[in-house]
Amino acid sequence: MCGRYVHPDDAAMERAWHVGRDNSNPFARQFNVLPTSIVPLLRRDPESGKLALAGARWGLIPHWWKDAMLPKFTINARAEEAAGKPMWRHAWRHARCLIPAEGWYEWRELERVSRETGEVKKYKQPYYIHRSDEHPFCFAGLMALWQKSGSDDMTLSCAIITKPAAGPATEVHDRMPVVLPEQAFEEWSDPALTDAARVQSIIAECAQSDFAFHAVSTKVNSSRNAGPDLIEPAEVA
Repeated sequence: MCGRYVHPDDAAMERAWHVGRDNSNPFARQFNVLPTSIVPLLRRDPESGKLALAGARWGLIPHWWKDAMLPKFTINARAEEAAGKPMWRHAWRHARCLIPAEGWYEWRELERVSRETGEVKKYKQPYYIHRSDEHPFCFAGLMALWQKSGSDDMTLSCAIITKPAAGPATEVHDRMPVVLPEQAFEEWSDPALTDAARVQSIIAECAQSDFAFHAVSTKVNSSRNAGPDLIEPAEVA
């Protein structure tokens, strides 16, 4: 899964992918992105046909959602299941996006000895997973536009697609986000592509797995911490 990640600022995204913005709202670099945060995504502009930056709630709300309570556990969509699940299947066929990132966090259960008691205790050690060259990249994402009953406002939301882990990331967790190379961006974001099987094959053919990782401070466990020190290497206790 992917429950926390790092995203670049708007200037870095515009440099990396030569994209414009749907609006003038700036995106600051975020080192501890939390579920339900407003995050940047790239989607196809219907007028220009080019990718453009937009802000979306991380945690997909499908267009048909009627309940006053928003859905939970919709930050990640499993690639193996999304085409057939009601929560994801419309977006899988009609509303795919790209979610810019610099890296993501995963946790591995380890043991350490208490200095006070000598007792062996289990704890969750966070790791930061990223490209070796530190360049930004894009998760494969799904998106939806939702209108709350009785309101004129539209909410854009998104989810990150995940798959079984491959490459170095398998040492940390059994799943990882789907990361797509730039050559796949055009087809992935094309609203004319509605063949669910072809969407699946893009992931199978293009998902990247060559990532580096290192242990980081458990400070990332707290939503209150959000500085650049969160991605600095730390010793495993």
